[in-house]
Amino acid sequence: MAEDKKQTSQDIGKTFAPELHQGKAPEKSAGTLYRSGEGLVLLVGLLLTVIFIALVIYSLMLDIRVGQTLLLAFVAHTLGGRAAGIGLCIAFGFSAQITILYNMFLEVLIVCYCYSLFVFSFNNYLKCKWLTVAIINAEKQALKHKKTVSRYGWLGLFTFVMVPLPITGPAAGSIIAYFLKFSVLRNFSAVFSGTLVSIIVWTCFFDYLDRHIAVFKYAMLAVLIVFFFRYFKTIKGWFIQPINE
Repeated sequence: MAEDKKQTSQDIGKTFAPELHQGKAPEKSAGTLYRSGEGLVLLVGLLLTVIFIALVIYSLMLDIRVGQTLLLAFVAHTLGGRAAGIGLCIAFGFSAQITILYNMFLEVLIVCYCYSLFVFSFNNYLKCKWLTVAIINAEKQALKHKKTVSRYGWLGLFTFVMVPLPITGPAAGSIIAYFLKFSVLRNFSAVFSGTLVSIIVWTCFFDYLDRHIAVFKYAMLAVLIVFFFRYFKTIKGWFIQPINE
C-alpha cells in the first residue's frame, strides 16, 4: 500500500512537466542554443560570476570583514533571503548606495542562473535528476501564481516580485513570465524593476533601524542564523523530492 501511494519524481514530472520526459533529442545545436535568449542570459550569469569572485577575493585581501559580509549576503540571497542580505550589508557598515547596488547585482546573478537552467531543463537540453526535481517543484509553485499575475500582465509581474512574501522573488517571477510567454526583455524589465524597488525599500528600512537601534548588528546576525536553519532544509528538499501540493 505504501509503495502504491508513493509517486516518483518521474511520475510527477510527467504530469507537470511532460517535456522533461519525452526523451527527444534537442533540436538546437550548441551554438544556436547559446545565441538564444536563455543562452545569452546564462552567458551574462557566467560573466557576473567572474566579477563576483574577483570582487570577493579583492575585498578579502583589503578587509576580511568586508569580504565576509559580501559572502554572507550572497548566501542569504541564495536561500531566498533578500531582506537578510540587505540587512547584513547595512549592519556591517555598507552605505545605502553600495547596499542597493550590491544586492541588486546578486539578484541579477541568481536570476540569470535560475531562469536559464530552468528553460534548458524544461526543454530537455539538460538532464540531471536533482535539477529535474527542482524544475518540477519550481513549475508547481509558478503555476500557482500564474493566473493572478497574468491578469495584470507586466504590472502584475512587477508587483509579484516587489511584494516581500515567500516565493515571490525575482527567480519565481521570471519562471512565471516564461509560462506566460513573455519575451526575455519584457520578463526581465518587470522582474528587475520590481526587485530594485523592493531593495530600495528594504535598504531604507534597515538603514533607519541601524541609526536608531544600537544592537541592530547583533540582531541581524541572530536573524540570519535562524533564517539559515529554518530554510536550508526547505531549499535542500527542492532538489531531492517533489513538493506536495
